[in-house]
Amino acid sequence: MTSPIPPKATPDSTSGRADRHDSVGGGLSGVAIRRPVFTIMMMLALVVLGIFSFRRLPIDQYPEVDIPVVTVQTIYPGASPATIEREVTQRLEEAFNPVQGVDRITSTTLEGVSQVIIEFDLDRDVDQAAQDIRDKIAAVRRMLPTDIEEPLVQKFDVAAQPIMSLTLSSSTMPIEDLTALADETIRRRLEAVSGVGQAQVTGGQAREIRVNLMPDQMQARGVSVNDVMGALQRQNMEVPAGRLERDNVEQLVRVTGRIVDPERFGSIIVANRGGATIRLGEVARVEVGTEEERSLALVDDRRAVALDVLKVSGANTVAVADGVLLAVGALQDLLPAGTTLQVIRDNSVTIRQSVHDVLVELFLGALLTVIIVMVFLNDWKATVITSFALPVSVISAFILMSALGFTMNVISLMALSLSIGILIDDAIVVIENIVRHRELGQDHFSAAGAGTREIFLAVLATTLSIVAVFVPVAFMGGIIGRFFYQFGMTVAWAVLVSLFVSFTLTPMLSAWWGVNPHDPSRGGNPLTRTIGQFNAWFDRMGGKYRGVIGWALDHRKSTLAIATASFVGAFLLFPFIGGAFMPPSDRSEFVVTFETPEGSSLAYTRSKADQVRSRLAALPEVDYTYTTIGAGALGTVTSGQVYVKLVPASDR
Repeated sequence: MTSPIPPKATPDSTSGRADRHDSVGGGLSGVAIRRPVFTIMMMLALVVLGIFSFRRLPIDQYPEVDIPVVTVQTIYPGASPATIEREVTQRLEEAFNPVQGVDRITSTTLEGVSQVIIEFDLDRDVDQAAQDIRDKIAAVRRMLPTDIEEPLVQKFDVAAQPIMSLTLSSSTMPIEDLTALADETIRRRLEAVSGVGQAQVTGGQAREIRVNLMPDQMQARGVSVNDVMGALQRQNMEVPAGRLERDNVEQLVRVTGRIVDPERFGSIIVANRGGATIRLGEVARVEVGTEEERSLALVDDRRAVALDVLKVSGANTVAVADGVLLAVGALQDLLPAGTTLQVIRDNSVTIRQSVHDVLVELFLGALLTVIIVMVFLNDWKATVITSFALPVSVISAFILMSALGFTMNVISLMALSLSIGILIDDAIVVIENIVRHRELGQDHFSAAGAGTREIFLAVLATTLSIVAVFVPVAFMGGIIGRFFYQFGMTVAWAVLVSLFVSFTLTPMLSAWWGVNPHDPSRGGNPLTRTIGQFNAWFDRMGGKYRGVIGWALDHRKSTLAIATASFVGAFLLFPFIGGAFMPPSDRSEFVVTFETPEGSSLAYTRSKADQVRSRLAALPEVDYTYTTIGAGALGTVTSGQVYVKLVPASDR
């Protein structure tokens, strides 16, 4: 009886794959190696979400910071600074002193204007602080003069400065028509742009009706100033008069009493004396004129009407500026002949340049990092594998920035630039250890699994130590801490993502793609041979460095003395270095502010402004000047500023 011959054994690819997967071990790196598609999809998810987050990030110069400062502005028309100080400012200061968390109170009193600035402790919620200030104002409102405007309470906003300034000038239109065009057409079109909060008009003179009283005629007819004012208020207005119902239709009824024709003002009945009707034309002269000039705008020496554009809080400065520029382009076709609408100052240009420069530095840093890695690893596969940590970590950082409401600004992008060299460190350490296991004769999968597991705790400790340095930076106290919150959180997130990439993507690619052991003697193209020669020289330098380390270990006291002297010497050099919140930069522009003595007229202030402007215009580096007097909410005829635009730095 013969037994059946067993079939010939055939290679079992499934069992071979299983043996190969078993050799990679467990843990995070083991799962990544055994599931390459899953690993790649995780990396793609980080990149795709990062790209979408990047497209949604607002662009600004600096981070948006809530500073616990509240301002109270009170308008008292016609009052002198001494009167406002006594009747308004002092009473408000006394009311604000007991508010919880008040650190310091300062005030500015000008003709017709009072501004009180209340600074709170940094841990005070600014919204609650502003509400407490409003409550205090309501409590002392009856003690303030009755003819003041309602005090305006505002939170201090760093971004509440004009992002763009426009000027409207004409060689054919009078100033009152130019003002009407700026206020009724251009201002409304600009404020309709998404993100624009307000467009302030400076330097205009609106048309108005002037009533010049004749005291002799008033006295002869027994008419007082109050009689004239009351008549003007009663007989030049529109009031609702109820509803008119007819069948199924309801209509609103209004009594139209507003005078359109200026000549009809003389027919207003002022009073009745002895049965005789006294009209306004008998006791006053009515004429059409312009309002009193209380502000001024000049481009070089040309008169203009200026519009300062302010954005809403939290809006994207660059996006708002783009919308304003589109609106300006559309308005150019609507302007009369001889009229020019010009962009004088655009803060978005500086923001674009700053962000562009940081992005360029970010790209150059990444490129140089990859080149250096190639020089020292001398293997293009290993270089590509380690370089994947850079785009994944940097792009995924935008996910955190979007989730926490950050903006793409100089601080957050500087954080990414600083972390470029750190982000690739983990991947380099992991792949170097994988290459070492390949040199010991292990296959790609075994080397990737064992090399990553062996170095896991060391890489984890290194990365967490970096996180431990930058996370406290995000939670520093003071105003500096508020600005650097985005800096610390961005670096910490990017470093943690790079750690995740080095434990997943790096070993997976090393296993499936394969990296070869170092072999300086191998042939190849001239670049590879040159890099091999560099590595051989670097190994010789490493041998000499070993001797330096040996000397340091044999002379411990001397080594400690040198380290201590270096540490102390660094502190001694600090006074010669100086310090600043931000590094100085050349923005090709600056502003000169000036004030004239209290009581100066607008004409006198303009004469001084012309002196300042003429001195500046004589400099060959100056492109143009933009002068304003009485601009802004606190602007008076005694204060002004000259904005100076320089030619590009390359032409200076």
